[in-house]
Amino acid sequence: METIESIILGIVQGITEFLPVSSSAHIIVVPWLFGWSEPGLTFNVAVHMGTLLAVLLFFRSDIFAMALALPKGIAAGKPLADPMSRMAIIIIIGSIPAGIIGLTLGDRIEGAFHTAENGRLALVVIAIMLIFVGLLMLIVERKLPQHREFERIGWRDGIMIGMAQAVALIPGTSRSGATITAGMILGLKKDVAARFSFLLGIPIVAAAGLLEGIRLVERGLPADERAPFVVGALVSLVVGYFSIAFLLKFLQTNSVLVFTIYRCGLGVLLLVLVAGGWL
Repeated sequence: METIESIILGIVQGITEFLPVSSSAHIIVVPWLFGWSEPGLTFNVAVHMGTLLAVLLFFRSDIFAMALALPKGIAAGKPLADPMSRMAIIIIIGSIPAGIIGLTLGDRIEGAFHTAENGRLALVVIAIMLIFVGLLMLIVERKLPQHREFERIGWRDGIMIGMAQAVALIPGTSRSGATITAGMILGLKKDVAARFSFLLGIPIVAAAGLLEGIRLVERGLPADERAPFVVGALVSLVVGYFSIAFLLKFLQTNSVLVFTIYRCGLGVLLLVLVAGGWL
């Protein structure tokens, strides 16, 4: 991978990992559009590391509070008494569905969407999911009330949003898109749903990064891939951090309409390109 490719894809990953537009779809589609080779294991590890660090840095206060409260609550025999201890447990439980699906079906999903023989079908599925989730997100915003605050997130919310996160393993769905939509269905404010979505994603993104990191260590990091690795990680970290800040502020006063329009536009474009034989 050339350095310029790692910069562009790092920017794409940093933006789309957190905005509800599907990072996996863009990481698949952008190289196709530019005629680049498929990003390999090295780059995947780099950008996952970058976006994970972005979340950890942005939510460091919440993470630190949960890390302190949970052991204290367990030691006292009352892990649910403290709000941050309870939130940590909800996040852990909410991460289980995606963890199970990732471990059991992850390789099949990877094979279905990242192999040349399945390329056209994969693009059609991505396009359909882009359009479907985009429309669902807007319908939910317009038809259902969203008034609940972060402190009112409970077990049912964690499980239901966690199941949405598992569905988001299908490229084109968008992890943040699916989880924010699920949160809105459950009555959470849009920015509250986004905040919980990002915190909920930490365990699953960390686990995926760890597994990919182990594979990378076993394979080794060739000298010609070191520069793109560092660049991709740094770019996705910086861009991801500002993407989180932007989305949380944006959703406080704005509609998800712009994301629906973008998702549907991209989905229709992909369907046209596939139907015309250009992809």
